[in-house]
Formats: sequence, structure tokens, C-alpha cells
Amino acid sequence: MTKLRMQAKKHNLTNTYSDYDSIATFNETGAVNFTYLLDDYEDVYSTFEQDAGYILVQNLQDRSARSGFRLAGWKPGKDAAAQAIEWWEFDFDYATPPEETSHEFSVVNYNSSYYQWSNKNNFVLDERGFNAFIKGEAATFLKDQDPRLVLNTVVANISYDELGVTIDNQDGSCVQADYAICTFSLGVLQSDTITFKPELPEWKQTGIETFTMGTYTKIFLQFPPDQVFWNTSYQFFLYADPNERGYYPIFQSLDGEGFLPGSGIIFVTVVHAQSYVVEAQDDQITKDQVLAVLQNMFGAENVPQPIAFMYPRWSLEPWAYGSYSSWPPGTTLEMHQNLRANVGKLFFAGEATSAQYFGFLQGAWYEGQAVGGKLAGLIKANQTGEVHYETLHGTTAEDEYNATNGFMLESTFLTYGFE
Repeated sequence: MTKLRMQAKKHNLTNTYSDYDSIATFNETGAVNFTYLLDDYEDVYSTFEQDAGYILVQNLQDRSARSGFRLAGWKPGKDAAAQAIEWWEFDFDYATPPEETSHEFSVVNYNSSYYQWSNKNNFVLDERGFNAFIKGEAATFLKDQDPRLVLNTVVANISYDELGVTIDNQDGSCVQADYAICTFSLGVLQSDTITFKPELPEWKQTGIETFTMGTYTKIFLQFPPDQVFWNTSYQFFLYADPNERGYYPIFQSLDGEGFLPGSGIIFVTVVHAQSYVVEAQDDQITKDQVLAVLQNMFGAENVPQPIAFMYPRWSLEPWAYGSYSSWPPGTTLEMHQNLRANVGKLFFAGEATSAQYFGFLQGAWYEGQAVGGKLAGLIKANQTGEVHYETLHGTTAEDEYNATNGFMLESTFLTYGFE
């Protein structure tokens, strides 16, 4: 059991198994069964996965996942159904398309989580959100109104050197410490909204700017419970738009057993470019577009007006500027270590700094744990900080998959499923 599942159980986080086999498919004419393409994709993915293993163990040049798919025989072209299947299998996880995602590290990332623990995903529908266990754990060492916890405060500048760290806030307050851990999202680090003094060294800034911050937008609609028009025995409804890949492609019902039966709630997920579009436009335009898709899928006469509608705008949130990170093609583990490494007594953590679990919640958990342990060692025994690379190699050798570069699994595990 993962640490996060243990936390979910400990703090009674309400969650339900997401059954990815419970899916119906549609196009602009209505219900059309193209689920057979799922088997075609999985057959090709086996080759795609093996090829990623060859890149890893033979120290070959990484490439885009798109190139890897083509070489493995998956070429959806303009086939809208195949595009929808690919989006469901790939973009839905990584929040970036195959053209902008690493072949090697997309597989490494997948294997590290799903082969190590389980290929099952649970959907958290607890109104408290994930902060239920964050607050629960914090309550074990923080008191009410604890002055060590500062909320609703915006950081403006971070000054660092070999003696310590000073954090200046927009309200004029500051915090000084021997060490500090920066857990800003990759999107915030790339936004230049916070200054560093001195400026971050070139190797560090290059590491930050090289990786990708994905955006993952869930758009929620609530319909009158007595006018639910979809089959609530299905969890997912995949839509193949005839003109645009990833156009309101996957709907998920919350009005079903184990979720929120009788709620009339369904939501649609978009990522990347489509997220940027919907997050930049007003709610009414987005609602009209989503309803038009639902009318194509289920018939205009069957789709009423929703009684509630909302969605977040992660790419515009100043404290986030996106949802989670992704690994671009041709980027090595050494470059990622530069994103991860400390500068002076300023350390970094978060899902983006996880070489194994980037994009996953457990990535943030394990990186926070690792950096906390590193600082404890520094304080007690004057140990050294993280390694970084002034000169980068163009590939990642198999023996570089080690704890020094933030990789905790043995290299033999990485090739599980490749052979």
C-alpha cells in the first residue's frame, strides 16, 4: 500500500474506484462503438514500452512519444476515433500531447507508479479535498494559531547564500532561516513573479525553463436529477470530435453507484491547449460549447440546461500557473537533477522535482520527505547538498538512475514490462 493510500485511510478520505473499462464511445452523430481501438492501442503500446526500455538500457537518444508511437505502428492521422483513444490513453494522464512528451520518461513515469504498486486509480470526492490528510498530519505538530504557520501571505523575493535564506513578503514581513525549502509549482517558478537574489545560476534556471507545466481542467455541470440523460451505469463517455483532437473529449459521471448518486453531476476534462482556451474565455462560451457536444452525443432534445456550472482556471492562478509537470522529449535525468538541486541553503521540492513520480501526488509527498531528510542530515552532520551538472550529457546512462539523481528504484525495476 502506498503512503498516500495509508493517509487516505487514516484520515477517512472519501474516494471511489475509477473503472476505466466502464466507458462508452461517441462521435458527432451519437453513440458509436469504437472501443475495439483500445485493444489496437494496447497492442502497439507494448512495443512502444519495449522501445523505451531499449532507449534506457542502451543509452540511446530520447525522442517524442509521437515518434515512438509512429515507430511502434500507431498512426491515428486524421481518424477522429483513433485520436480520441490516444487522448484517453495518453493525454489524460500526462496533460500534454505525445508531440511534447518524452518517450523514455513517459514510460519510466508510468512504470514507476503502476508496476510498483497498482494500475488502479481512485477518484477523490471528499469535500475536504486532499488537504484532509495534510491538515490531519499538520495537527500532530502544529497548535491552533501556531505562529510558525503563515497563511494568506505572498512571497515577493527570496535571498539566499551559504549562510542562510531570507524570504521577503509583499506585506513587508520577512522570514529568516538557516535553510529553506521552496515548493512553488513549476508554473510559478517559470512565471518570474518571484525574484531571487542573487539570480538563480544558469544551470538552475535552464532546468526550470526546460520542463513543461501541464494544465488539466475539469468542467462541472449539474443537471436536474430527474432529467439525467446519460446511462449512469457507465463512468466514462469518450467523444471523438470530427474537427479537433481533444475537444471536450472525456465526460465522467458522478451520478452513479459509489459516487454521488442522484446528484445529476457530470464533468468533462480538457488539457493543454484546450485548457488554455477554456480558461481564457468566459463561462457562458464554455457552457454553450460543452452543451453542444453533449447534444451531439445524446440528442439535442434530451439535454436540458444545467442548474449549476463551474470550473477552475489553473493556468491563471498566481499560486499555481498550471496543474502539474510533464517531461519534454530529449531531456535527460541530469537536466532534471538541475531542476531538483539546491542553490546554497535554498532547497526545492514538489511533484516536478520527482524523477519517478512527476505529475503524481506521491511525487510531491516523497520529494518533501526526501528533502526533509536531507536537511536533517545537513543540520546534524554538516552533510553536502544535492548534486548538479554544469555540463550536461545528451543521454541518460542506465547507471545514472540512482538516488544521487533523485531515483530511488533499482534500475532493474525500470525495465519491468520492457522485456
